[in-house]
Amino acid sequence: MARTPSNMLPLGTEAPDFSLLNTVDQNTLSLTDIKGEKGTVIMFICNHCPFVKHVDDGMISLANDYVPKGISFAAISSNDVENYPDDSPELMKKTAEELGYPFPYLYDETQEVAKAYDAACTPDFYIFDKDLKLVYRGQLDGSRPQNGIPVTGEDMRTALDALLSGNEILTLQKPSLGCNIKWKN
Repeated sequence: MARTPSNMLPLGTEAPDFSLLNTVDQNTLSLTDIKGEKGTVIMFICNHCPFVKHVDDGMISLANDYVPKGISFAAISSNDVENYPDDSPELMKKTAEELGYPFPYLYDETQEVAKAYDAACTPDFYIFDKDLKLVYRGQLDGSRPQNGIPVTGEDMRTALDALLSGNEILTLQKPSLGCNIKWKN
């Protein structure tokens, strides 16, 4: 398992726009389409990564808890599907349906969106405020495969709760850690 950390895009960065295929319903969605009333969470994930599989239930729980509070969620896979066929759009749809993702699962075929967000690993998490300014980037929590720490979503929950209550979000944020994004040659 490769252990690649997040690049930690500068706080305050405006969310890069995109228009990507939602593999679940075959509609194209833009950042404007998925923008939440109070905040937006963008997650770079994929099907085959053991780090993502480890936190799947945590991501689902997080979205289920915060969507009713005005936070929207979208997952994006940017992996090279030619060399990593488990991450194909067809299998993305299957994964989303089997796991019951309560968010769109978007396919970044050109990898331009991952580059715009400076995404480095799966999972890689970003929280934007209602004005689409970056307020958090980093880990879901301290849990990793085989480290014995339960998946709670603590780091992101703390940031989302602060965002919703208007409190300051701590700027000391820990990078996510996972498999590197599988870039095309």
